[in-house]
Amino acid sequence: MFVSFEGCEGVGKSTQLRLIKEYLERTNQPALFVREPGSTAISEQIRTVILDPANTEMCGLTEALLYAASRAQLVSQTLRPALDRGELVICDRYIDSSVAYQGYARGLGADFVRDINAAATQGLLPDVTVFIDLPPSAAWRNGHLQDRLEQESAEFHENVYNGYISEISRCPQRFVRIKPEFDKNETSRKIIEALRERGAIK
Repeated sequence: MFVSFEGCEGVGKSTQLRLIKEYLERTNQPALFVREPGSTAISEQIRTVILDPANTEMCGLTEALLYAASRAQLVSQTLRPALDRGELVICDRYIDSSVAYQGYARGLGADFVRDINAAATQGLLPDVTVFIDLPPSAAWRNGHLQDRLEQESAEFHENVYNGYISEISRCPQRFVRIKPEFDKNETSRKIIEALRERGAIK
């Protein structure tokens, strides 16, 4: 199965991915963990360009196409082969990030971003998408070493969140909406339980 994790900046997504990885290792459930953009040599180079704070002149369309290009490489080189082998794949961000960030927050349009990514991924969508549901106003965002997107305005990040909510309304059967708890382990327990119910893990 193919599972993606989504959320706004500073919601604890990286922590939850680490905890699910530890759980799968403890319970002897092999899984391939990848991140977006990245996880192939070419995709990591594209990631560097996208997130470099010095690239202030990058327009929204360039950004969207770079994400799609990175995703095309990841799908072709890593995701499709792993899924064809019957592996469990867990991806830190995927198409929904592009729809929320570039489609909604950048104003390119959700349909347009979906279309370019449908071509880039050959139509590959996650079986389950875990959305860590915490609005930007409540999220913890590190003030140091911020990348180009983390440095965007509060309004931008609110638009990202609203974009995610719109996508969940459009495709509720794919999303698992998780309200994070103060205790990160309790949040992890909720995610594990939800993924068990969906048949993604044991």
